Amino acid sequence: MKIKTLTILATVMGVSAAVLSTIQAQFNGPSVETARRTVLLQKQDSWNGIRYKAYPKGQPELTMLKLTIAPHTALPWHSHPVPNAGYILSGSITVHDRLSGKTQTFHPGEAFAESVDTEHRGESGEEPTVLLITYAGAAGIPTSVPSKGEKAEY
Repeated sequence: MKIKTLTILATVMGVSAAVLSTIQAQFNGPSVETARRTVLLQKQDSWNGIRYKAYPKGQPELTMLKLTIAPHTALPWHSHPVPNAGYILSGSITVHDRLSGKTQTFHPGEAFAESVDTEHRGESGEEPTVLLITYAGAAGIPTSVPSKGEKAEY
């Protein structure tokens, strides 16, 4: 019996959609989504509007960090020599740009493009902040560089 015929019969007989999908699964197999693509971030500039120039030369090296920041913590001022992006898992982070004074707060489920060669720092909110950060760098190049007078924390 064909699926179309089953659909017509089910409609005429008043069979529920759940029963119909069970019958269809027997003929077609279960309808299972195998993958879903969601673009979280696609940028050519950082959160503060500064355009990316180029990737570093050398052997490409990707680095991914899971960073947990205690509540009410301001990270040291620092910069990044390579493009990178963050994704907030929990908590929130307010990023401060030292030169322009711009700030922006990011919340769970939000992705952001970090600035390159610009001093900035993140500040957590009322609860611990957990974020994933991915750096598109090159072998031998650090992911973060502390600003003068600051010590590196991550």
